[in-house]
Amino acid sequence: MKNNQFARISADHQTVVEELQRIHFLDDQINHASTPAAYRLLLRKAFLKVRGEHEFDMKLRNYLATPNTDLKDYLDAGEPITAEVFYLVALQLCGFLPGDDFSITDPVTAMKKIQLPMLEATGAWTKEQILDAWYLLLTSHTKDGQTFLDLLTSQGYFVPFYDLSAQQKPLFFNGKSQAVFDTAKLIREVVYVESSVDSDRDGKRDLLKVQIIRPADTENGLKVPALFTASPYNQDTNDEAGEKAMHNVHVPLTEKQPNDLSYEDIAYNDEKPQLPAPRPINGETNYATETFSREYSYTLNDYFLARGFAAVYSAGIGTLDSDGIQTCGDPQQTEATIDVIEWLNGKRRAFTNRTDNIAITAWWCNGSVAMTGRSYLGTLATAAATTGVEGLKTIISEAAISSWYGYYREGGLMIAPDGFPGEDADVLAIETMSRMKAAADYHLHIKDYFDKQMEKMACDMERESGNYNTFWDARNYLKKVKNIKCDVLMIHGLNDWNVKPGQVEQLWQALRDVPVSKKIILHQGQHIYINAFRSIDYTDMINLWISHELYGIQNGAKEFLPNVIVQDNVTPETWTAYHDWSEPGAAKEIYHFASGKLVSTSTTPEVLSFKDSLPKNTFDRYAAHHDQWAQDILAEERNALSENRLLFKTDPVNEDRIIDGRARVHVQVASNQSFGMLSFQLVDYRDAKRFNVSPTPNSMRKIDLGYHWREDQLREFTLAAFASPFKMISKGHINLQNRENTWKVDALNPDQFYDIDVELQPTFHRLADGHQLGLVVYATDFGMTVLGNQDLRYSLQLNGCRLDVPFR
Repeated sequence: MKNNQFARISADHQTVVEELQRIHFLDDQINHASTPAAYRLLLRKAFLKVRGEHEFDMKLRNYLATPNTDLKDYLDAGEPITAEVFYLVALQLCGFLPGDDFSITDPVTAMKKIQLPMLEATGAWTKEQILDAWYLLLTSHTKDGQTFLDLLTSQGYFVPFYDLSAQQKPLFFNGKSQAVFDTAKLIREVVYVESSVDSDRDGKRDLLKVQIIRPADTENGLKVPALFTASPYNQDTNDEAGEKAMHNVHVPLTEKQPNDLSYEDIAYNDEKPQLPAPRPINGETNYATETFSREYSYTLNDYFLARGFAAVYSAGIGTLDSDGIQTCGDPQQTEATIDVIEWLNGKRRAFTNRTDNIAITAWWCNGSVAMTGRSYLGTLATAAATTGVEGLKTIISEAAISSWYGYYREGGLMIAPDGFPGEDADVLAIETMSRMKAAADYHLHIKDYFDKQMEKMACDMERESGNYNTFWDARNYLKKVKNIKCDVLMIHGLNDWNVKPGQVEQLWQALRDVPVSKKIILHQGQHIYINAFRSIDYTDMINLWISHELYGIQNGAKEFLPNVIVQDNVTPETWTAYHDWSEPGAAKEIYHFASGKLVSTSTTPEVLSFKDSLPKNTFDRYAAHHDQWAQDILAEERNALSENRLLFKTDPVNEDRIIDGRARVHVQVASNQSFGMLSFQLVDYRDAKRFNVSPTPNSMRKIDLGYHWREDQLREFTLAAFASPFKMISKGHINLQNRENTWKVDALNPDQFYDIDVELQPTFHRLADGHQLGLVVYATDFGMTVLGNQDLRYSLQLNGCRLDVPFR
């Protein structure tokens, strides 16, 4: 078991004293007590479940102070407090088990192995040393992945602080806001923000339903920042309608008409249509007239509701109880998203309902906003940031799209997000158009217009061509990265084939010359949240970050948190800090293609070929079982796909090597038809126990988000029970007619060789000693491309092919 804490701040003794006094762990009684007595008094404050001294004594008997003495007898004897005693007790207090997690004869070694912070002091400790060590203990993570102070919080430690005046809140400890807000008294209210778009063209500005959850202390003068989650899923989804709208992927790849387009020919230029006049104001109030019972929440926001932040949710245009239509990432959706931020910082109006025009302000908000959320939610956070909207101090974008083309297309091809073949921009718009849930509103007022817009979207997105065009350029947020004024914290899975790693890497690269702070965390998961992982202090990092960003606390968050944190793909519970990721200009090791091999020197001319078609029964089997196809296309032993791919492998490496960034493939290829596509997978080969695909939940353990408040399921990546022969590291795809770029189409003469360059998705992967790096070249990707099962055959001129790998 390993503990990785990046947000714990070291403090000098004077700061320790001040902060322990602030949270009432240090008082006059302890100041005047002897050293062992002071330690006993600290323990007494931590045993919140017992009221009487007799009961406290009984609890002390459950803890070992030495291998042969329980804690009560040890304290009663007035024995000195040493590192061995303090940390033997500390490990038990933090839930670690003797025998399983540590040896009772050597707790200090266990502290170092688990990577828990320690006071380095020998002999009998002074009271000052005990206070310093206690401070470290409060900031240390328990076995359940939360700080010891958060564990005490969940038991009610901060309940007496609920009655602090608004002027005394929020309360910060170790640079982070603490749970001194009563979640039983949270205020829930609904307002309707008047947006700056009329997406349904009904002659009225779209009203946006916004749900707010704020501390009751705001009624007594406290102004709090807002965590805003823009989630098109927040008001439910239309799964059945989305399923019906799915596109057929069993269609052939076809020849595209060559063109001579430049980027300027297809570039999107912002269009600002004339807006309807604002609604008249018939009155003003500070009190909403609508509430709600349970929101579609994000547990990270829930955590901060107990710590002095408001949570704000809005599904946006085209959703239940809001106006407009869904537009899947276009500038109108971006504009509507920032309109909520403008209301939060006092620059825009909202109303208590949709008809009375009674205005209401966000009088309880201090004007500072952070955006949170994963996938589409993080995407809208990224989009909002590129507008430079005032009041948005930071975004915490998880698994976010930076350019929609790269989500539904790649290299001139239709490429589905993993797990969603047949989905496209219009399907997602239909799925998230929860305005359909209000039958009268939808059928009487908006259905005809929405249907026409979906027909137009289906045409504009050019599914058949797969080309980059004006539709996709309008949904490319990278074009406006230079406008970002807020700090950016990015989180992404290196095995996310829904929103692929290239989305965050493009944003990371684009931000290099933008004068804002930027951080990135790369984990080994797929399309997941990581805020309840045991091995990393993710929630603490976010607390440190937003305490600075939204409350202005000078806690050194920007300097203290590493630029890059990466979860290791070989050793569980291992996270490492780095200065950079996918650094431009980094040297790459070049491998040339030989028959079945990747070698260091260029080879003699040789042509190898593979086909793309399969017998119908085999094709149908793979079409129905993508997981089996994914295994067989990479397997070394002969199978039904052996003639449908070429496999090249290096010799085993003789030391661990880290691939950092984008591998690049250059091939000379010919197709037997006037069209074609290539797909590539970079693979780690060797039998090894690898991480399970998804983190393992611990059904018996949950993280409490406050006192008598919500919980989150504790989870962690674990090694599979059995070894696997390989793991896909990265992949890439290209239409051979888009060999120059994604908007220009070139002719493809049958059986003529062409030079093709493809950058694979970026990665950070440790290729362990003895493993082999492999490259699989094929065409149809059953999980992502169209499935035409056509009579296509591809040939590679091996001496014109190479693989460039960015080893760190």
